[in-house]
Amino acid sequence: MTLPLPNFFILNCISTIHPWKIDILTIYFKCSMGLRHTTVKSFKYAFQGLHTALKNEPNFRVHIVIAILTLTAGCLLGLTSIEWLFLTFTIFYVLTFELLNTVLEAMVDLVSPEITPSAKIAKDVSAACVLLGAFMAIVVGVTLFLPKIILLFK
Repeated sequence: MTLPLPNFFILNCISTIHPWKIDILTIYFKCSMGLRHTTVKSFKYAFQGLHTALKNEPNFRVHIVIAILTLTAGCLLGLTSIEWLFLTFTIFYVLTFELLNTVLEAMVDLVSPEITPSAKIAKDVSAACVLLGAFMAIVVGVTLFLPKIILLFK
């Protein structure tokens, strides 16, 4: 198995692993995510980020509720495999946009605590990305669900 890491990085990481414990998985999990933490810790941090977004971001919670309702509707209306693919992709890109918007707003607040024209532009454009994603999600939802709903009433 070839690791996509520079040789000096691999050697530096391997030197921190006890010689009697060296195997390819140990090297991968100890070295692949950086010198500060393991892959397992990276996943822990990612789940903490999701928890933080759920706790602190009302718009993220709104998107989660809409996603749950949409997934429920998909189950009730019997979506095909390709329709499920479009639906789940759409849900995840809207949630990803919302998370990226949160990151950008936090970074802007960190770098520019006072309101400046540049900070306003960054926040507004980031919010616009989420808005466009949500509009596209509505288009996808109408395209997937409207024909099935119409068939229910015929």
